[in-house]
Amino acid sequence: MVEFEIVKVEVPKECNVILGMAHFIKTVEDLYEALVNSAPNIRFGIGFCESSGPCLVRHEGNDEELRRLAAEKAFEIACGHSFIIFIKNAYPINVLDKIRKVPEVCTIYAATANPLEVIIAETEQGRGIMGVVDGFKSKGIENESDIKARKEFLRKIGYKLS
Repeated sequence: MVEFEIVKVEVPKECNVILGMAHFIKTVEDLYEALVNSAPNIRFGIGFCESSGPCLVRHEGNDEELRRLAAEKAFEIACGHSFIIFIKNAYPINVLDKIRKVPEVCTIYAATANPLEVIIAETEQGRGIMGVVDGFKSKGIENESDIKARKEFLRKIGYKLS
């Protein structure tokens, strides 16, 4: 028997969320080190679900509110060795390479500032992430003015040269 559930993740203002799967109890500490070494002003909270032994939500971070939020949301998701990270003062593009290089990290499901829905299946053994819904359905195909606006935005925030 399989039951499905959706856990909604509302991303705090001026924050991003990263959802992934890893393994091993030291993941939370290794993710902490990867994040703190990736961007000088980053603020973050990590929640990591342990799926053996005491099966606790392990948590770390350098921002108490984001740490609390990550721990609570990880507990609500409660899937395998999943992790959730809320970041502020940085973008996922600043940290994903470091996160992927953490030896325990297996998968990144999403990295976004959009609302996120985590689709979960539950069996007699436990729970697993089946996928995610990141943001909203596409409304159309960009036109020339949309292309111009995209390029201007990327330059405005400093990710492309003038």
